[in-house]
Amino acid sequence: MLQEMVNCNDLEWKPAKSYPTGTLSKILRYDHGKKTILLKIPANFSMEEHTHTSLEQHYVLEGSYEIEGITYGPGTYQLIPPGYSHGPFKSKEGAILFVVWDEEK
Repeated sequence: MLQEMVNCNDLEWKPAKSYPTGTLSKILRYDHGKKTILLKIPANFSMEEHTHTSLEQHYVLEGSYEIEGITYGPGTYQLIPPGYSHGPFKSKEGAILFVVWDEEK
């Protein structure tokens, strides 16, 4: 079995593509449409509703964000099924999320 170790402290925060200005990411894995990132959303973050063709998972490490009237804070997990329209996303204080996408269908 192939194992890969990434020290996230060695990676630089870079502008997150397809996200509002000020959103940063560290790409931990990108392999054949499968992706794992750390996502840093800024204070006063807002993103419109959208849909993915793959399963998406969020785990909040720091801060909080709100989606569909539910606030997700540190230690909370969200599973978003493929094809599910989710959002809008908001965050007053900002947050750092661990985000995983399964392979795009």
